[in-house]
Amino acid sequence: MSKVVFITGGSSGIGKAIGDFLSERGFIVYGTSRNPSKKPSTSNFPLVALDVTLPETITAAVSEVIKKEGRIDVLVNNAGVGITGPIEETPTKEIEHAFNTNFFGPILVMKAVLPHMRNQGGGKILNITSIAGYMGLPYRGIYSATKAALEITTEAFRMETKQFGIQMTNIAPGDFATNIVAGRYHAPVLEGSPYKDAYGKTLAMMNEHVAIGEDPTKMAKVVLEIIEAPRPRIHYKVGAPLQKFSIVLKRVLPDKLYERMLLNHYKLK
Repeated sequence: MSKVVFITGGSSGIGKAIGDFLSERGFIVYGTSRNPSKKPSTSNFPLVALDVTLPETITAAVSEVIKKEGRIDVLVNNAGVGITGPIEETPTKEIEHAFNTNFFGPILVMKAVLPHMRNQGGGKILNITSIAGYMGLPYRGIYSATKAALEITTEAFRMETKQFGIQMTNIAPGDFATNIVAGRYHAPVLEGSPYKDAYGKTLAMMNEHVAIGEDPTKMAKVVLEIIEAPRPRIHYKVGAPLQKFSIVLKRVLPDKLYERMLLNHYKLK
C-alpha cells in the first residue's frame, strides 16, 4: 500500500520538490497552499487549502486528506517564512508573524495529525528547520530563533510520542535555490539608520547565497531516505559542506572566536 504524505507549503520551492520527487516514486502526496486556486497546476500532486497561522484551515485540510485516504503516514512540516532585518528595527507584528508561521504553525499541524497517526499505530513527522537555527546570524536573528525553537521542541516532542510508534525528526537545510527571497519579509534599509550600511551589505550577501544555492531535489532525496529508514536520526543537515561544518565549529570553538568568524564572514566590524 502506498504511503500517504502530507506536505505543508507544497506549492513551490523545497516543498514542491519533495512532493514531485515522492509522487514520481509511487507515494500518495498532498501538498498545501494558502490559496491553491492561485497556483499554477505544475505539480504532480494535488494542493489543499491550509494556512498554518489559521487553526481552522489546518483542521479542514487534515480532515479532507483523512476522508479521502483514511490515513496520513508522513507529515512534512515545510511551510515557513523568511525574515531579515536589524532586530531593533523589525516591527513586532512581523516578528510575531514569523513565529506564528515557523514555530506555532508546525506545532498546530502536528497536533492535528497526531491523533490519526496514533489511531493507525504509527507515522513519521519530518520538521524542516534550518542550519540558521543552530546559530544566531546577524540580521537574521528572528529567523534563526524560530527555527531553533522548532528544532529543540522536536527533540522533546519525539520522546513524548515515541510510545505511540510515531517517529519525529528534524531536517535542517542550508541555502537552496528557491523563491524564498520573494516571500521573505525584509525590514527596509532605512536612510539615517545606524544599521544602514551593515544591514544593506549583509542583505545583499544573503540574497546572493540563495540565488546560487543547492538544488532542492537534494532535500527530497533526504526525505525519501528518512521515510525508508526504520530508525531515523534525530537531526539531519542538508547543504553545502561549509554550511554544515559551521555547526561543528559552533560546537567546538570558544564563543567569541566563533562570533568573530561570523563577523568576518559577513564583513561586519
